[in-house]
Amino acid sequence: MLKKLDRYIIGKFLNTFFFTVLIFSMISVIIDFSENVERFIESPISAQQVALGYYPNFVLFITGLLWPLFTLIAVIFFTSRMAYNSEIISIFNAGVSFRRFLRPYLLAAGLLTLMHLIGNHFIIPRGNKIRLDLEHTYIHTNQDKGKKTNVHLFIAEDTKVFVNEFRNNIAFKFQLEEFSGQELVKLIKASRAEWQEGNTWRLFNYQIRTFDGNQESLVIEDATHMDMEFNLHPEDFVDYKNQQMMMTTPQLIKYIRLLQSRGAGNTKKYQIERYRRTAEAFTIFILTIIGVALASRKVRGGVGLHLAIGIGIGALFIFFSRFAMVFATGDSIPALLGIWLPNLLFGSIAAYLISKAQQ
Repeated sequence: MLKKLDRYIIGKFLNTFFFTVLIFSMISVIIDFSENVERFIESPISAQQVALGYYPNFVLFITGLLWPLFTLIAVIFFTSRMAYNSEIISIFNAGVSFRRFLRPYLLAAGLLTLMHLIGNHFIIPRGNKIRLDLEHTYIHTNQDKGKKTNVHLFIAEDTKVFVNEFRNNIAFKFQLEEFSGQELVKLIKASRAEWQEGNTWRLFNYQIRTFDGNQESLVIEDATHMDMEFNLHPEDFVDYKNQQMMMTTPQLIKYIRLLQSRGAGNTKKYQIERYRRTAEAFTIFILTIIGVALASRKVRGGVGLHLAIGIGIGALFIFFSRFAMVFATGDSIPALLGIWLPNLLFGSIAAYLISKAQQ
């Protein structure tokens, strides 16, 4: 059961945390609105879409991104005030050990971690889809990185598609190649392929060539059409810059498996996004421990010095996280290791600070 000390510290922790979230969210909205107000005025986006669609989900995105940093700031702020008011000294003089003093911090951090996990994996991606769809439609209309011309796609490990141009759900100069090992066994060409529904495409003016060693057979049809089913959809020709942020984790896992089943190798950014959502949530525990270890001592600089140190550590953590993510995106280190490397490093720092604090 929670003791009075637990309820006191957890209450201060959560109140300070959500107040920090509120302040930084308001600042973020003001900055973003000042940057995009001209685009809002010039584009046909409605005030209702801005107020009820864009900015609520923008706040979700920003708070989710900075949730661990907000935790660190909140912990340092109210803990250093407790230390400055000699509350922590009184707690220790009452026979409370540092480990016992740390328990309510970890309970509150566990609650915030759980909220962050749910948000990262399910809630924030849905909000990002609404926000980014509005951005792509009305604000940053040139961010569509869709593959529209000279498209090469694997639709299975042994099947590749080439399209000269794709527009309005029509693939022009369509070509499908099937391989057995390194040998081409089937080649289908069509002047155009129109998407029908599901996995069905209608091919016009098509040619079918099959190869069996040195033997070749050819079917040419210029007048009629032929319907074929293969694992290709119009959305496969669209690749937004932050497309991975618009998928919930189950959708992300399903999409990664789809790409892998096609033999595609461009799954790194989706894997990194999947690992990041879990790793960032557990960062809350690490930064909470660092914050308690730093702010529980009474120093001459008081709250200001503790906050400066805390913000410096937070900035260093964010810098190192982005640095590790760049390496994870390439082939230097595995994606999972790259995403968890900052937690491993700062977890070691947290363990060292706790060992010193307990002395």
